[in-house]
Amino acid sequence: MTTATTPHRLWRNTRYLTWLVSDTSKGLAASLFGFAVPLLALLITNDPAQAGIIGAAGLVARVLLTLAGGVLADRHRRIVLMLLGSLLGIVLAGAFTLLASGDALTFTSLLVIDVLLAARSGLFDVAGESALKEIVPDGAMGRAQAANQGRDAALQLAGGPLGGLLLGLGGWVVGAVMTLCHAVAAVTAWMLRRQTRRAGIADTGAEDDAPADEPALRPHAGRELREGFTWLLSRRDLGGVMIILTIVNLGFNAAITTVVYALQQAGHSELLIGTLSAVIGAVMLVGAVLAPLLVPRVPAGILTVGGLAVVALGAVALTTVREPWAIAVVLGASVLLLPALNAALLGYFMVATPSRLLGRANSAIGVLAMGAMPLAPLIAGFGLSWLGREGTILVCAGLCLVAAALALGNRALRALPVEARWAEHAATFAAE
Repeated sequence: MTTATTPHRLWRNTRYLTWLVSDTSKGLAASLFGFAVPLLALLITNDPAQAGIIGAAGLVARVLLTLAGGVLADRHRRIVLMLLGSLLGIVLAGAFTLLASGDALTFTSLLVIDVLLAARSGLFDVAGESALKEIVPDGAMGRAQAANQGRDAALQLAGGPLGGLLLGLGGWVVGAVMTLCHAVAAVTAWMLRRQTRRAGIADTGAEDDAPADEPALRPHAGRELREGFTWLLSRRDLGGVMIILTIVNLGFNAAITTVVYALQQAGHSELLIGTLSAVIGAVMLVGAVLAPLLVPRVPAGILTVGGLAVVALGAVALTTVREPWAIAVVLGASVLLLPALNAALLGYFMVATPSRLLGRANSAIGVLAMGAMPLAPLIAGFGLSWLGREGTILVCAGLCLVAAALALGNRALRALPVEARWAEHAATFAAE
């Protein structure tokens, strides 16, 4: 006689809830700073090109340090790295607060603090993402990723208006709230470490996964990195998807950055721009509510192709609208399916990746997805100066259309199944 297994209930998983609070607090700090940096840069320099340089430098630092972060996450205890990253965040956010309160923000100081905070994210965020595999079972990973998408949408919903309100009070207020967020992240990371110890769950890294009769060797970091990239790109079910995500991330993020820069240059207030961000977050929150219903029922391949097609059409439509309300409608329609797309792809990726490789594979997927994103603020800044608003957005829309066409032509991507078949489907590719 067989017994039906009870579905894992995420909201009764205390470790997941503690992880979620820690990761959300860190995410809110990043959201506030990400909103404030381009506007502060424009206020300080009054030059979209210089603002683009600051944004690009931070993204380059994050991408490069994400590679090192993947190695760290597989060599060392991931929850401990979460705690260390949050403590460093307190220091850097506090330094930004002091600079802003002393009217010492210049192009150079803003560039340096942006690069340092981005480097912190690259080094330590991979560990937090990878720790989730030891906290949530495979059968609930799709729902966990959908919940994370809802959290991200809520952060975007709150981050824009809150960032605009705080920035209106002063840059130092943004820094003070960031410092508080990193403090909450540190406390909950410490709590998560205690909870995992009491539950007898390993806070794993690559060395912890080594067989007991083998010494825990530490190979060269470059070789470890190559192993993560090689594994990811050798998988037909995952490798091609990363190239597509790189292109669409570049195109759509450059389009949004162009819109933000253009609104600021047209004299619109920080609060209005933040409200636009909130509208996008509200639509993504609706999409995140739908994601747990779609992911178990609709194949991940169909969700991905459909979501990319909608994004591409939205980027094209941005060239035809200028009023803030119309921009909000177009962007909102563009991102409705993104939470389900992200939940499906990230959930399948977490199920398919062995724990010993998860940090490096996470860094590889992050670098491939974000690798071209440092170009986004440069495209927006220099594009506005050279091509104007419509010309720049047309370039961005072209990139999104290329990504959608590649997704439609990718047979392995189209074949990704529904959540219940992820483990079985991944195993067939592991055997190749």
